[in-house]
Amino acid sequence: MESPLLERISINPNICFGKPCIRGTRIWVSLVLDFLASEMTIEEILEDYPQLKKEDILACMAYGAAMSRENYVDVSFTAA
Repeated sequence: MESPLLERISINPNICFGKPCIRGTRIWVSLVLDFLASEMTIEEILEDYPQLKKEDILACMAYGAAMSRENYVDVSFTAA
């Protein structure tokens, strides 16, 4: 099931080297996901990037989730 939030993401080969961005901006989805992974809150991101809306951040998370269903990232495995 595809999220309607994904409509907030655009990919244009002429903008930001074709990296997925929040529509109407040059803010990479990966940048927002990196911020979230480094424990920034949605509120902190919105404070630093006032042109964004909460739905834009959620769209980045939805994009990351969709990509993880289609691809995988090779991470090292450590037995517990």
